Amino acid sequence: MNFTDGLFAAFWAHAAFLPYALLLLWAVRTAPWKRLADNGQMHVWMATIVVLMLVWSLKAGAKPGLHLHLLGATAFTLMFGRQLALIGLSVVLAAVTFNAGLKGIAGWQAYAVNALAFIVVPVFVAHYVWRFNERFLPPNIFVFFFVAAFFGGALAVVASGIFSGLLLWVTGTYAAELLFSDYLPFYILLGFAEAWLNGAAITLMVVYFPRWVGSFDDRRYLWKKKEPRP
Repeated sequence: MNFTDGLFAAFWAHAAFLPYALLLLWAVRTAPWKRLADNGQMHVWMATIVVLMLVWSLKAGAKPGLHLHLLGATAFTLMFGRQLALIGLSVVLAAVTFNAGLKGIAGWQAYAVNALAFIVVPVFVAHYVWRFNERFLPPNIFVFFFVAAFFGGALAVVASGIFSGLLLWVTGTYAAELLFSDYLPFYILLGFAEAWLNGAAITLMVVYFPRWVGSFDDRRYLWKKKEPRP
């Protein structure tokens, strides 16, 4: 969690709850809940939430709101789709927020702003990178790994950084010069770490536990052969 209570004016903090609530409602209504009817898949979904709670608890930063941490949103999206990823990451954020509240670090005022910047943006970016890969790129397993997982992870966290930076600038929280010098460049570096985390996780799961990665279609990437020329 990056943003703390009081970082934004009350108007911005409260206004963020409307689009987030609408997106969460959409996710709950359209999520493929039948997949979680399988106890094995439910356990994987819940285990992913627990792992990401630990990942999100590890962060670094110098100023309020200018904290960095890995997201894991791309891997979650490739595993369960954007709806279940959005719901799962909302649980992750709720747990991290609750823990921060117990320590007196932050409360719930900035929850929706955090959700938009660090859940909604990376989840949708990861989803559309995967869609681009499916529609326009050749059905090669290595293309899936490097584009959907590695590149998707990097682009998701960079997009999250750009969105949060713009939000901090538009609301007058920090000056553009400070954001360009002390915030956004580190998201480029974080992109490499995020790419490795998501790419390595998806690669290992596809190799050993392919059923965990819902976006991976073995019929497309492993079985499909080119038709012989006449």
